[in-house]
Amino acid sequence: MASLLNPPLTLLQNKLNPGCVLAVSTSATPNKKFQPSSTRRSHRRCLLMRAKMSAETDMLAKDSVGTDTVDDNDFGVVSMHHVGILCENLEMSLDFYQNILGLEINEARPHDKLPYRGAWLWVGSEMIHLMELPNPDPLTGRPEHGGRDRHTCIAIRDVSKLKAILDKAGIPYTLSRSGRPAIFTRDPDTNA
Repeated sequence: MASLLNPPLTLLQNKLNPGCVLAVSTSATPNKKFQPSSTRRSHRRCLLMRAKMSAETDMLAKDSVGTDTVDDNDFGVVSMHHVGILCENLEMSLDFYQNILGLEINEARPHDKLPYRGAWLWVGSEMIHLMELPNPDPLTGRPEHGGRDRHTCIAIRDVSKLKAILDKAGIPYTLSRSGRPAIFTRDPDTNA
């Protein structure tokens, strides 16, 4: 599923390491005045990754998260790290995720340390982990509309542009039944 970005995205400051600053801003209305240059995008991704790494380090450090909070059940959820997606043929899946959706491989992730083939793909600051493993889910009999099935949603800026890309590639899709700007499609392994 792909859906327009929701304005504005904010993170609770007390959930991150107090020593790091993280500013994330999204806008449904493009404003050329504030479009980052590639240098600013790179710097922003670097800051975001530093903040995320710092938050992950803090979560792993026994005494650094939640020791002085009243709620004993608050273990410090910060963000979604990745979504695991099973695939039968890694190359076919990479073709879809890279060439249709435009995702890039995260070369820093351990592709060769796991007992199966796979790839990590960037989705903003989070990732999709493609895993070439047997899929216990049926490939047939799934709902036509991906919104009525398990699905992964990727926030995008232009649903009509993705619709044109899917049309050109001959990939079927359905539009959101609620009327909001969203499009549902399936990868080669019928993951919505």
